[in-house]
Amino acid sequence: MIPNILSIAGSDPSGGAGIQADIKAISANGGYAMAAITALTAQNTQAVTAVQMIAPDMVAAQIAAIRADIRIDAVKIGMLGDAAIIRAVSDALQGVDAPIVLDPVMVAKSGDRLLQAEAVTALRAMLPLAAVITPNLPEAADLLDQPEASTRDQMPAQALALLALGPRAVLLKGGHLAGDDCPDLLADAGGMTWLAGMRHGTRNTHGTGCTLSSALATFLGRGLPLAQAAEQAKAFVARAIAGADALSVGLGHGPTHHFHAYFKG
Repeated sequence: MIPNILSIAGSDPSGGAGIQADIKAISANGGYAMAAITALTAQNTQAVTAVQMIAPDMVAAQIAAIRADIRIDAVKIGMLGDAAIIRAVSDALQGVDAPIVLDPVMVAKSGDRLLQAEAVTALRAMLPLAAVITPNLPEAADLLDQPEASTRDQMPAQALALLALGPRAVLLKGGHLAGDDCPDLLADAGGMTWLAGMRHGTRNTHGTGCTLSSALATFLGRGLPLAQAAEQAKAFVARAIAGADALSVGLGHGPTHHFHAYFKG
């Protein structure tokens, strides 16, 4: 059975991140993609120039309409934007019997904070809904109100601190570490597992966090155990980055190639 995967996130008209990346990642990994949009953005590969948040009631209505008619096998949550939308999404997902993957989109690649203090507090309160959260190192630091981890050795303590906030598992992404390695750390009640990875020499990495969390949700929706789902999601992102230079999209940080397995030219 093809799993139905719901993405709740913002729109990226350039197609590299947000809902557009989620739909591609879900589809490329064997899921049927659905979407509830939380924000409209004006952006390309170089910059975000405008953001229009969707009214919380409308975000909730999108989720309610899907729940009323369609089986949901997994949920991916991305950009939520403000405290009101976070609370609306949290309320709208109450009782959903499916794994929820929460990508806490809090810090832009530029380092700019994307959530105000009230929204960060609301997001922390939402974490117990999640089967797994997928923060990068700056986002983990923001959630924990701690300095950002700068070494692999500092990651386990932050992963444990994130688990204490209530999610059932944490996939802490190490892509911000210096060096050629990109280790991710999967932590849950059963222990910790390192997922190894190498950095690819390309600037086309726009939307990698969206892509990873959506692929992870899809594999969980297909019934894979968490560790196997995380390994396959990370491997998919690595292949999408490795194939990114086959695309010619924009003048800045371009997208990954979600459909690398299907395009041979």
